[in-house]
Amino acid sequence: MAAASQQQLPPQPPNTVRKVIVEVVEARDLLPKDGQGSSSPYVIADFDSQKKRTSTKYRDLNPVWNEALEFIVSDPDNMVVEELEIEVFNDKKFGNGSGRKNHFLGRVKLYGSQFAKRGEEGLVYFPLEKKSVFSWIRGEIGLRIYYYDEIVEDQPPPEEPAQQPQQQPPQTEDAKPTPGLVVVEEGRVFEVPSAHREYPRGVDGYSRGHGTVRCYPSPPVMVAEESPPDVVHVHDELPPPAEPTSMPVQPHMAQGLPVPEEHFPVPEVRKMQSSRGERVSILKRPNGDYSPREIAGNKTQGDNAAASGVCGADRIHPYDLVEPMQYLFVKIVKARRLAPNDSPYVKVRTSNHFIKSDPAIYRPGEPTDSPEWREVFALGYNKQESANATLEISVWDAPTENFLGGVCFDLSDVPVREPPDSPLAPQWYRLESGAIDQNSSSVSGDIQLAVWIGTQNDDAFPEARSSDAPSVAHSRSKVYQSPKLWYLRLTVIEAQDLQIPPNLPPLTVPEIRVKAQLGFQSVRSRRGNMNNHSMSVLWNEDLIFVAGEPLEDSLILLVEDRTNKDVILLGHVMIPLISIEQRIDERRVASKWLGLEGGGGGGGGPYCGRIHLRLCLEGGYHVLDEAAHVCSDFRPTAKQLWKPAIGILELGILGARGLLPMKTKGGGKGSTDAYCIAKYGKKWVRTRTVTDSFDPRWNEQYTWQVYDPCTVLTVGVFDNWRMFADMAEDKPDSRIGKIRIRISMLESNRVYTNSYPLLILTRMGLKKMGEIELAVRFACPSLLPDTCAAYGQPLLPRMHYLRPLGVAQQEALRGAATKMVAQWLARSEPPLGQEVVKYMLDADSHTWSMRKSKANWFRIVAVLAWAVGLAKWLDNIRRWKNPVTTVLVHVLYLVLVWYPDLVMPTGFLYVVLIGVWYYRFRPNIPAGMDIRLSQAETVDPDEIDEEFDTIPSSKPPEIIRARYDRLRILAGRVQTVLGDFATQGERVQALVSWRDPRATKLFIGVCLAITLILYVVPPKMVAVALGFYYLRHPMFRDPMPPASLNFFRRLPSLSDRLM
Repeated sequence: MAAASQQQLPPQPPNTVRKVIVEVVEARDLLPKDGQGSSSPYVIADFDSQKKRTSTKYRDLNPVWNEALEFIVSDPDNMVVEELEIEVFNDKKFGNGSGRKNHFLGRVKLYGSQFAKRGEEGLVYFPLEKKSVFSWIRGEIGLRIYYYDEIVEDQPPPEEPAQQPQQQPPQTEDAKPTPGLVVVEEGRVFEVPSAHREYPRGVDGYSRGHGTVRCYPSPPVMVAEESPPDVVHVHDELPPPAEPTSMPVQPHMAQGLPVPEEHFPVPEVRKMQSSRGERVSILKRPNGDYSPREIAGNKTQGDNAAASGVCGADRIHPYDLVEPMQYLFVKIVKARRLAPNDSPYVKVRTSNHFIKSDPAIYRPGEPTDSPEWREVFALGYNKQESANATLEISVWDAPTENFLGGVCFDLSDVPVREPPDSPLAPQWYRLESGAIDQNSSSVSGDIQLAVWIGTQNDDAFPEARSSDAPSVAHSRSKVYQSPKLWYLRLTVIEAQDLQIPPNLPPLTVPEIRVKAQLGFQSVRSRRGNMNNHSMSVLWNEDLIFVAGEPLEDSLILLVEDRTNKDVILLGHVMIPLISIEQRIDERRVASKWLGLEGGGGGGGGPYCGRIHLRLCLEGGYHVLDEAAHVCSDFRPTAKQLWKPAIGILELGILGARGLLPMKTKGGGKGSTDAYCIAKYGKKWVRTRTVTDSFDPRWNEQYTWQVYDPCTVLTVGVFDNWRMFADMAEDKPDSRIGKIRIRISMLESNRVYTNSYPLLILTRMGLKKMGEIELAVRFACPSLLPDTCAAYGQPLLPRMHYLRPLGVAQQEALRGAATKMVAQWLARSEPPLGQEVVKYMLDADSHTWSMRKSKANWFRIVAVLAWAVGLAKWLDNIRRWKNPVTTVLVHVLYLVLVWYPDLVMPTGFLYVVLIGVWYYRFRPNIPAGMDIRLSQAETVDPDEIDEEFDTIPSSKPPEIIRARYDRLRILAGRVQTVLGDFATQGERVQALVSWRDPRATKLFIGVCLAITLILYVVPPKMVAVALGFYYLRHPMFRDPMPPASLNFFRRLPSLSDRLM
């Protein structure tokens, strides 16, 4: 029996061993710890319960080891969560002998997710970290870390089998389904522990309330397949569920056998625990409010049955953020021994649906009576309506419409499949003649198909032809990945031996510039400086481009002479991007000389000079393709610098309500074919298109890994036009609206089920297009320090602060990155249009808008409102509006003056009390678009028209003149405010600048008197006197301004010198 069971298991690669190589290169600027002004350092590396040590470098604060430490990975599947700890110590043997132990010089902690494959590694310098708060550490260590899989041909030594049984028990414990959330992404496993979890004894057992929650392990949530199919193996040992009594057991659906492994052809797959899915009750029509609202939830039938102690007839669906939607799946594979035909196709018909397949295909060498279709149909299924219904599958000949046979199924006998069950095996069915076919001799052959009932979580659903969407590829749900983008830094140093034309006017310096082109990007350097001694041209200028993988393009450099009106090409050089060195830190890259070719100058020979360049692909930057304030990812390009994920973002796209008609179909009837796009990080998801519906229901669930909580999720809704367009024309999709959700505003492990209004700003003003219903959850692990530590880290990668980019330069690079992402996604199938990508990435956020300017101004006013409110409160106190409060302020002031040590604690205590008070007014749901903050309610029509105008403007001259005059008036007001600020500052400077001698004499005399008084009178008495004088009763006040303010207003400024 053991041998038979081993034959049934899938083949395993037992001879493959994964090894991790840690090359300790060098360390810099270590701390002297031997008592003699130096240190004798050595390194200890600890990984996967293995420790390795380097040699000791005698009395060297900048040691160089160049030693490789090799580690064997016991569990390659969990390598990404293993921790590598590098510690540097001072060897006491080489010191003065006073220390009892080796002195600690610093450490570095890394995770397996930061390791690179062999051939992709790079030298990275990590700053040494402290072991405790009181440690004194400095310096950095250079490491090169990579891994590879080695095939062991010989029998492994006997020590390894002896060690494997010792390592297996913890592996089996880890394999138990204890965690509530397991995420696998590109070979990485991420677990989020749940509160409690049990597996039921029966299929229908589902208890809820204050007791134990029983749940099933969820299959992967991804309902779309991605183009690069990297297979990820997820091993899971689950208790066998009991056999359901409501459906017959098929031979291929034998239950009680654990599933050894599952294959998911997507790079990000989430395996989540099953919990109670909440049914939502939605208002049929939107209420016209522009603010988001919470959707009330109802108990499902399974909840009611579990609460009453009766097991329901239906299984609880594993989706916990969306509603399960049942479909009848029909998989048509092929046929054999058909009657003579020309082009057979298949009709699938139920009581509510009818759909046709594409014409059959024939493989080379196969007989013409054995066509293939290999199509899957997903028809909407309702158990109550389909209790006594039948499914008819018939084969027809396309040219003649001859009936070639059919098969009929009773829907009550169709099996139900839910993952992780294996796919249903197709079976051969004999084609039978129907009542419409009088000549039964024309019907022959068999058809291979499979029929089952499933949900949108089924593996076959993403590629199936759904009944609520057409069969074209533009209507299917998909997952997209943005391209990997790099910053290309080109440093133009100098050029020599250029063939400059000799016929230049006297005393004329040639204007030599370098023009660099990469794809659609073109940058020109500044004018070069001529060196009269060596006749070379110097620039020393950095030019930066955006390059995307695969690095197939070439960088073209053109050396041009722009002295005259006619540009003369002095030479060019072409550099493939694949040959450019990549770096992930600020280390210096070696420069190189390249020969110029094809010059059109005066020399005309084959040698046109040479140019000195320094090129590198920057992997330490994050290439911004979104606006910085709504960015969804801040990770650098180089994967070696990525930190471990801190949580999981789950999004359930439920549907939309009350969408407006976006197009007209036959007879002038309004229609909307809506689909949804969600973007976070590098991952884009697209739901299927639901045709001809104003209330589409998608019920699709997706997940992302979160590396930084201070990021934004963007969700947009569009109307599909491309599926009706011809191949030659490109009809852009119409935008319906979008919302943004900031991840940091979500509480951990809480489900937010809300309805958000879809708002769009048109030339006619603000327009509500409908509402979208979403369920969002941020599953954060229980390791609170890791999550809180993210708030203390820099927002952008390290290179942005070591070698920062200019604001204008970064904005230009963002435009190039946005265009490259749009071009990349437009080549997918189905494509994402450029109008969709640019709308999701806010490509036009930098354009001028009077509405946005007003919104920013009122934002500044709102920020300063607390200061205005505090000033009003103090004014009411000093005016004795409330005598009791004023008396209490006097008492508090006396206490603080007499006990100044209480000032700081009291101030921070007030801040704490204010935070506790505002806890009552915290937002309960994530906020969507705010029309009042955006100034969209009271916007002027002419300002909206100006916002939608193109650059250059396409409006008549009189409209442009009126807008220019309005802008001049606004700029005049800003100019006045800036002048007032400058005047106040100049008056402060005039106190001691002697521009007004009398005022300066008075100010110096008053300051001298105050100095003498403060030397004589105790400071507490002075503080009490000043405070009581400020808070004196109004009956002792003069209504005129005080003398100090009058003196300040009379001070001179430089405004009288302006022309």
